[in-house]
This record gives sequence, C-alpha cells and structure tokens, in this order.
Amino acid sequence: MMRTLALAFGRFVLGAVLSLALLSAALSQSVLHRGNNSEPDTLDPHKASGQWENNIISDMFVGLMTFDPKGQPILGAAESYEVSPDGLTYIFKIREGHLWSDGVPVTADDFVFSLRRINDPQTAAQYASITFVVKNAEAVNAGRLPLDAIGARAIDAQTLEITLEHPAPFFPQLLTHYTMYPVPEHVVEAVGERWTKPGVMVSNGAYVLAQWNPNDVVRLVKNPHFYDAAEVSIDEVNFYPIQDVEATLKRFRAGELDTANNFPRTQLPWLLANLPAETHVAPFILSMYVAFNTTRPPFDDMRVRQALGLAIDREFIVSRVLNAGETASYALVPTGIVNYPATAQLRYKDVPLAERMERAKALLAEAGYGPNNPLRARFSIQNNADNKRLGVALQDSWRQIGAAIEFDFTESKVHYNNLRQQNYDFAWAGWIADYNDAKNYLYLGETRSAEMNYMKWSNATYDQLIQEADATADLTLRAQIMSRAEQILLDEAPMVPVYYGTSRNLVQSYIAGWEDNPVDVHRTRFLSFSGPRRVPVPVAEAAREAEAQAEDEQSWSGWFWGGVCAWTGLGCF
Repeated sequence: MMRTLALAFGRFVLGAVLSLALLSAALSQSVLHRGNNSEPDTLDPHKASGQWENNIISDMFVGLMTFDPKGQPILGAAESYEVSPDGLTYIFKIREGHLWSDGVPVTADDFVFSLRRINDPQTAAQYASITFVVKNAEAVNAGRLPLDAIGARAIDAQTLEITLEHPAPFFPQLLTHYTMYPVPEHVVEAVGERWTKPGVMVSNGAYVLAQWNPNDVVRLVKNPHFYDAAEVSIDEVNFYPIQDVEATLKRFRAGELDTANNFPRTQLPWLLANLPAETHVAPFILSMYVAFNTTRPPFDDMRVRQALGLAIDREFIVSRVLNAGETASYALVPTGIVNYPATAQLRYKDVPLAERMERAKALLAEAGYGPNNPLRARFSIQNNADNKRLGVALQDSWRQIGAAIEFDFTESKVHYNNLRQQNYDFAWAGWIADYNDAKNYLYLGETRSAEMNYMKWSNATYDQLIQEADATADLTLRAQIMSRAEQILLDEAPMVPVYYGTSRNLVQSYIAGWEDNPVDVHRTRFLSFSGPRRVPVPVAEAAREAEAQAEDEQSWSGWFWGGVCAWTGLGCF
C-alpha cells in the first residue's frame, strides 16, 4: 500500500512538473487567435478597402501616425513633425533606427515612393481618392501629371516633407490610415506583385506575414526589428475569416478564439447575462445605409430612391431587429463628429410612418409604378444571420408600398467588389470613418471618389461645396458648407441612411490591453495574456463549477496528505 501511494505521489509530482513546464513554454510563445469578418481580397495596403483587411494590414504596417489602445492618434513611424503657419506643409522626422522586417532602414524615400505608387494609375488603387488632400495627388492619379509631381519629397533619409492642396485639420488622423502606410520600395521594385506573398513580404510594423491559407487563416509572427518590439507581448497572431456570426460565437465559447469582432445580435441578452466580462458593446463611428446604383433604371429616378427611403421603419429596425444599442439615423454623418453641427437631415425625420408610406406610394405612382406595374428590383446584402433578419424587415417595409424586392446574399468580399463595380441594383452598405471628420463621410458622394462612390451619383453643386469646404480654414464656416452639401445628398437620396452602429466584440477574460473605442481599433501589439488560456464559462455554470472544484480540492487534499503520510511514515492527524 505504502509503495503504491509513493508511486502515485511520484507520478503526481512528475505530472505537475511537466504541466508547469508546458505552461511555461506556452506562455513564453504566446499565440493569439482572432476571429475576422471575411477573407481578405488583398494584404497590399494600397489595394485594400475592407475593415477585415485593415485588421490584418495594420498589425503589419505602421504609418507616420498610428492609433493607441484608446483609438487616439499617436506618433508612429515619425518621431516628430512640424506644420507650417498656413497649414499646407508638414515636415516629419522618421524614427531613428526604424527598420523594415528584413533589417533594411525605413526612410523618407519609402513614404515618397508609396504616395506615388498608390496614386499611380497603373496601381489602380480603389482607395486612392482619400489621399487627394496631398498636393497634385488627384492630377497624378488621373494621369494629368507625372508621378514626381506629387506633393511629397525626401529632404534627407530621415526627413519627409508633405505639401497639401489645402489646410486639413484631419490630416494627422488620416496618416493612421492604411492608404498612407509605407511599402518597402526595395522589395516592391525587385519582385513586383509577388511582394505580398508569405516569405517575401516585408513590413515595418509589429508583425510580419508568415502564412496565408485562403479561407482558412492568415498567420503573422512578431517582427524583431519593430521599433517597439520590446513592448510587444504576443509572439504570433492568427486571423480566421468567419462571416457566420453563429459560428463565431460557437468557436469563441469553445475557446478556439481569443477575440472575435462580431456575434449574433439575438444572443446579446444571453451574453450580457452569462458572459458579461467577455462581451463588449460600444459606440462606434459607423453609418449604415442603402446605396442605389444610379447608373441603372429605375434608380436613376430620384423619386424611386426617395420612396424606398421613406418606407424604411428605422425605429423598428434598431429596437426590435437589431437591439444592440444602434440608433436610427436620418443623416449620413453621425452625431458627435468633431467640428460638425449635424444640422442636415432627411426632411421626413419627424413625419409619422403612416404618412411617409403614403408619400412613398405617391412617388412610385409618379414614377410609373403601381398595383398593375409593381417596382421590381434586387437588393444585395452580405450573407449572415443578422442581415437575414434585417432583410425581412426591409422587404416588408418595401412590400407595403407595392415594391417587389428580391434579395441577393453574398460573402462580404464579393459584395463590396460588386458595389465598386456597380454590379448591383441597390444594396446594403456601411462606412466606418477613417478619421474623425465629416469630410470622410461626405467624400463618399464626391464624383472624384471613383470606386468608393458606389452609387456613381454626381452632382456639380455638391462637388463644388465640398471643394469650397476643403479650402476654408475657418472650422465653423467649413462645417456650415459641408452641412449644405450633406443636405443635397440626403434630398437626392443616392444613399439613404438607416442607422448608426455599435461595435460588438468578444474578448476572453484572460486578454489584457483591450480598450473599447469609437473607431473599434484594437492592434495586437497592445494586447497580452494576463493568465492561461481557458474556455469561457457562463456565470451560472461558473458558480456550479466553483462548488464542484471546492469539493474536488478537498478530496484531492485528503488524498495528497494521505499519500505524504504513508510515504514518509509521519504521524497524521
């Protein structure tokens, strides 16, 4: 008996030692598993346009400015900058010792090369228009000026000068955006389009691409040459493209994901009751809207667009269909955007729904539609459980005014590619501000915004007002001009706002460094493990498990000390 207990105790000690060794090894090589909404179309900062791409790209690259954990702009690749009195010229000092992941220095020339590359017509960058605040960028992108005419020059290897078309109070925030990230000239010029392949790609941020298995995983590993590598705790991060929100929640609950940037709205009450620490819902500068392809009949008719917008029951959608803190929207620009009065709004905001329905029917009748000739069209929307519920509500609203709408559900990447190519009738879309300024929302309606103007709507007065606002230094007057422009967009309805969103994230309780913020930016470099990975347990189950664990500990304690007594021959009492 004594020999059996001694052997058992020996095996217990050995097992404990091995477990501690394995735990120590796991903690020394920390791997983060992140749920990401969709499969990236590209990991090239100059060709991306989706938030799911941004999540990955911004772990690998850093611009002159970057975001801190609270979503506030801080210095990134630049260690300092100065602005000329007229607000047109910025001088940046690149960080001393800042290196690419292959050990080559990051220089001012890399930034000059990158601004030229994104605006090179040959690059065909979808998002180039966001950089048009830089001097001559628009003319270069249109092929009217050579690449070297763009307003960026390297004064020396560590000093970069950028000249703007007009003063832009939002410019430091814009520099956090992936369109403004540097790409490694020495690699891109050497291998061309292959530069984004694992094992070839070189980056200047906290991580570097190690693996990309399409529709499975994108794996990044820590960049030892990153300027702040000593403060980066996570050694490896895996991004999984999961559009199915139900599957996301299941994988999170099973402990397969450490973070997830979406979950089913219908599960929010359960999550708040059972996993309150892991459930994060926060205000978010997201504007959701219906976009109309104005190049296709019947949506080239403003009356049809207005009618469909009138019929949407926004209050029902946010309170009964979504119910996750969203608010009904009657303007494109969300409330709370800095230096903006938010005076523009849909003119029917305070009109009762029944009266709006009658107005909508009258507009459709004017446009030639009625019981014997119902409006027929196809509505494009991303394929997930939440959107299917939303689709039912929208379809019912439009049915009540005599519109026979059919739905096309597609994967997010395909959906937005279709929107950029006008391969749709009308569609569901959303915009997350790239910087906290009304211009970033109103930019969607500019003719010159090219592919980002999904509607292909063009209004000369609107364009002129936006350009006038760009040239206005007085912030109050600038806001008034932009508000006039927004009212034109709302009246002509190429896009109809529906609601302002909230961010919905799941974060395991052992993840430290996560801060909810209005831009919903959570870079892996600021996250860490506060303890061992474990499967989340609902509150009620946790209480039962704690009770069971106490009983187990009492039983184990008796077995342990019994073994010690038998093994050592000591008296026990």
